[in-house]
Amino acid sequence: MIKKIIVIITLFLNVISFAQKSNTSAYSFYGIGETNKSITADQFSMGGIGATLSDAYHINLLNPAANTSLFFTTFSLGGETRNISADDGVSKESASTTHLSYMAVGIPLGKGASFTFGLMPNTTVGYSLISNDELNDDGDVVKGTLYEGNGGSNKVFFGFGYEVVKGLSVGVQGNYIFGDIENSILNENITNSLATKYESNSSLNSFAVNTGFLYKKKIKNDLELSVGGNFELSNEIRAKGNEYLYSISRSSGVAKDTILSEEGTGYIKNPLKTTVGVGLGKENKWYLGLDYAKQKPIELEGTFFNSYTKVKYTDYSRISLGGYYIPKMNSITSYWQRVTYRAGVKFENTGLMIDPSGSSSNFSEINDFGISFGVGLPVSKQLSNLNFGFEFGKRGKAKNGLIQENYVNFRLGLSLNDKWFKKREIF
Repeated sequence: MIKKIIVIITLFLNVISFAQKSNTSAYSFYGIGETNKSITADQFSMGGIGATLSDAYHINLLNPAANTSLFFTTFSLGGETRNISADDGVSKESASTTHLSYMAVGIPLGKGASFTFGLMPNTTVGYSLISNDELNDDGDVVKGTLYEGNGGSNKVFFGFGYEVVKGLSVGVQGNYIFGDIENSILNENITNSLATKYESNSSLNSFAVNTGFLYKKKIKNDLELSVGGNFELSNEIRAKGNEYLYSISRSSGVAKDTILSEEGTGYIKNPLKTTVGVGLGKENKWYLGLDYAKQKPIELEGTFFNSYTKVKYTDYSRISLGGYYIPKMNSITSYWQRVTYRAGVKFENTGLMIDPSGSSSNFSEINDFGISFGVGLPVSKQLSNLNFGFEFGKRGKAKNGLIQENYVNFRLGLSLNDKWFKKREIF
């Protein structure tokens, strides 16, 4: 057992110390980046559901109350590849990135109790955008602006779940959020030897709490009805760092005169986010779940966000529908009958509204629609499995100066199950 703990701690240290570019979306430009969904590869394959998803072999990253069903100590690791094709109505560009998406451990603490901990991205920033501000008569760029950013925030979490009465579990999870973001804006004019560059480097930190509940009841014909919810309590993320504005040589890239150098702060206020769901299924056979999430608009304050005239926030909402099917979990004659087949769909109003003109009079909502599917492949006698998930969808629309992103995402997850605290048997 000690060797296993050492391996897991080593993996966590490696992930923390290894910086990754984990986003290529133009919409990660705003705020502190695109919010990462707290889901495993198997949840990803089912439209992102999780309010009522609970079994003995998989960790639920959304609802801490759902992990009271864990029978084995479970180590879960996942990676994701994102492929985006961006269309602004004039031209198309594509980009991709691969990164670790989560690491988590779930430990059963006797009957009806569980402890979970792990690490995952919280928000991600990764964009490179060029604006052709002025063209000459031949169509060549005279003035242009380059926007670049990378980084984001990570989340270390510790959760506890407990079955208070038969069928009813509650859970609580503490999250420490930290990270760094780098943003820059470069303005160039080919008639000038110098360009102007703005840079901001910020460090993020916060502490957040979410709670959850799950109620399960057997009904007729071995059917099980589940009702659950997760509540991310309101929190505030602080951004603190430095802002610079200076001239730069266009030929050598060497910085010249510094126009501005000062410390800056910013605050991202996240209101209560509620996710509720209902599920129906037969244990180790099939399951169908429906989730609904909502949140009031987030708020940006401070010097780091004073220049965000092209963005505002509205109510966030998401509907997810998904499920799985296992032909015959204990089949001896057919491997493919033991495979878990998953599928799902989601519709999300991201809460982000953009006005590319900056006039604050023509904001458009950014919506996200996706279809997902995947499989869970058994890999050992101890019910460990390898999970593959694919998602196809689109975000935004190519109108009014906005960008439509068509994406194909792939997530690979490994769920290892073992009995760490098995009693010794004396013969």
